[in-house]
Amino acid sequence: MMRYPVSLVAVGTILACGRTGASDDGTATIEVPEFEPPVAINAEPPVSYPARLFREGVEGTVVLLLFVDATGKLALDSTRIQDGSGYPSLDSAVLAGVSAMEFAPARRNGTPVATWFLQPVHFRQPQAPNSESGL
Repeated sequence: MMRYPVSLVAVGTILACGRTGASDDGTATIEVPEFEPPVAINAEPPVSYPARLFREGVEGTVVLLLFVDATGKLALDSTRIQDGSGYPSLDSAVLAGVSAMEFAPARRNGTPVATWFLQPVHFRQPQAPNSESGL
């Protein structure tokens, strides 16, 4: 089976990053984030780009509303499409692959917690090399 590029990007990664600041004496400090969203841990995205749409150059993004428990287990019966791509075949491909998605749990103050979150799935064509730069 031919695999085409699909990417899973965690929403809320800004929330997951610690903030850097300076203390009163001028030394750098790092604040631990209060909330860290779930993180996709699949080595390869478990969603297949529909071959016909890939050949036709169709791109799109599907945003899922998901719920994971404190162990990172996805509650499949809670899965919803929050924002469709405009292409039913892309939306269906995401729903077909969602059961194989794996996540590290969300954390609040370092403790694993259950949470709802948005998970975008991007269907993108590989970029053609830039002929002017020789890359």
